[in-house]
Amino acid sequence: MADTVPLIQPDKGQQATAIHLVNREGLAKWVKQLSSGQRAALEAQKFDGGAFQVGIVPDGDNWFAVGGVANPEQLSSWCMAKLAEALPEGTYRRAEGDPGPAMHGWQTGQYLFDRYKKPERPIGPRVLLTKEAGRIEAAIAEAQAVCLVRDLVNTPAEDMGPEAIEAQCEALAKAYSAKLSVTKGDALERDFPMVHAVGRAAARHHAPRLMHLTWGKAGDPVLAIVGKGVSFDSGGLDIKPASGMLLMKKDMGGAAHAIALAGLVMGAGLKVRLHLLVPAVENAIAGNSFRPGDILKTRKGLTVEIGNTDAEGRLILGDALQRASEEKPELIIDFATLTGAARVALGPDYPALMTRRDDTAQALIDAGKACDDEPWRLPLPDGYREWLSSDLADLNNSATNGFAGASVAGLFLDRFVGEGIDWAHFDTFAWRPAAKPGRPKGGDAYGLRAAWHMLRQRFGGAS
Repeated sequence: MADTVPLIQPDKGQQATAIHLVNREGLAKWVKQLSSGQRAALEAQKFDGGAFQVGIVPDGDNWFAVGGVANPEQLSSWCMAKLAEALPEGTYRRAEGDPGPAMHGWQTGQYLFDRYKKPERPIGPRVLLTKEAGRIEAAIAEAQAVCLVRDLVNTPAEDMGPEAIEAQCEALAKAYSAKLSVTKGDALERDFPMVHAVGRAAARHHAPRLMHLTWGKAGDPVLAIVGKGVSFDSGGLDIKPASGMLLMKKDMGGAAHAIALAGLVMGAGLKVRLHLLVPAVENAIAGNSFRPGDILKTRKGLTVEIGNTDAEGRLILGDALQRASEEKPELIIDFATLTGAARVALGPDYPALMTRRDDTAQALIDAGKACDDEPWRLPLPDGYREWLSSDLADLNNSATNGFAGASVAGLFLDRFVGEGIDWAHFDTFAWRPAAKPGRPKGGDAYGLRAAWHMLRQRFGGAS
């Protein structure tokens, strides 16, 4: 997404190319206003009003664009995204009204990750005008948060290790005058022993650490946001196959979501006392790797037997969730690329959501549906807790059966969230395996916008 030119700008009557949005049902009526030559031009492009189709119509010495949408009266986040991708550099306005929610896809459709490879024929910004000036700032911030998640997840592990994740937290703290503390070394081993154990085998410049950012007034409700920051996951001594490691740079996707969400919270000035906690590690293999059968101490005082070193994300989250609980928060939200089981159940597009409270789950689902970022709730069944039992420790980090893997991982995390605390857990993929309009292949945000819209409704203070 272009950094220098706002892709959404106020409509002050400036010159712009018109965009008409039509669907199949309304196309026949709409084309009656066109000349025979214009209709022929659309027919030559095989434009029939189908969703995400783009047509160019000559208009004297100029031209206008036509976009196919499902419903011109009820736009979605993505219905103008293909137009943003396909049209040339320039300024545009919707002919029949404002773009509304489609402002999001217009921006994210222009996202490009070019850190390592520049496009041979770059296209300049496509600017969309709107008369809803009051919505522009919020729409831009939301799209930038999504694109930040993409940037962080797309960056290879060598350049997005724990040290680089710390740098992202530092930049966030500086931008919003927040306080950042970083725990590593001996202090990490003492205060966050599971974070240290998982990350201790990594090279020195990828040493484990925990970032804790605080912001807001002390008297406001406490909101804790926690993100899993495994910069690369080899699986540890329970090593993944080569095919399983190919996308493991994305295993810090939970941290990316948490950092982006914290930025939205602070940027909008929500009336909360924010605590952002990001445990960052590389799950590497060396002579000092933690082992299957080891029993780890935890910040909470529980002991955890390691049934599988590839179930490491829940370990580092456990210590971070315990620390978040010590602040007596009104709400904890965590994000993690936690289980393959969630992807088997829901595929890439639906983040698995687990909560203690039904009303919190419903608020997140409703917010997600409204902004085209719907999570899907999975249960936390009490009857499955016994699957994490251990003969030698308080609990095991991995069940011995293959059942309900996402929910069982959620039950593990639940042991480290303080009693009575409202808590929501997103098991998100953070990766788009195939491109869709506004959503290129690669790192992506799932559940971020649902959480943000829910928080904005719950805590207020946002535009």
